[in-house]
Amino acid sequence: MSDMFSTPDMGHLGSSDYNHVYEPAEDSFLFLDALEQEHDFLAKLRPTVCLEIGSGSGVCITFLARMLGSSSAYMSTDINVRAACITRDTACRNSVMVEPVVTDLVGSKGIEASWAGGVRGREVVDRLFPLIPSILSPDGVFYLVIIKENDQDEIEDIMKKNGFQMVVVKSRQSGPEFLSVLKFSWLPSVT
Repeated sequence: MSDMFSTPDMGHLGSSDYNHVYEPAEDSFLFLDALEQEHDFLAKLRPTVCLEIGSGSGVCITFLARMLGSSSAYMSTDINVRAACITRDTACRNSVMVEPVVTDLVGSKGIEASWAGGVRGREVVDRLFPLIPSILSPDGVFYLVIIKENDQDEIEDIMKKNGFQMVVVKSRQSGPEFLSVLKFSWLPSVT
């Protein structure tokens, strides 16, 4: 694996930082593996804006920025001010530029990355799903990390009603959890 595709350097973070932001775990690393697997597709897509929703430590958006290079603008959102600062620091430590925004959910176009969570494991993403059609560019894609309990089939149905098709990019068992990375793109008749 080349240095460009290696896990971003997180050496600037200590255990006290992880009291305030999500520490990269198996779901994060699965997502990094999925992004690496999607490299050729994403490089050909040539996104102008890439956005991570709920960036935490910034490891995922930093990985994507290192992988795709400076032809895209990289943004992240998090409701947590500390997460925005740490995301910025993670990007700087890894020699990429990410613009963190402190906000709830989203307000831009491009590649989306989001995390399941909340009540039933879907409270946040259930609020996000209706927004995707208005923020995603015609050739954009939306990635979502889920656990089995999030109900992949129901998520697929919800997104299909919003005009999207779904593929499973990568899945992995991690202890008691079964994790998957889903990719949504516009149905051909919608765009």
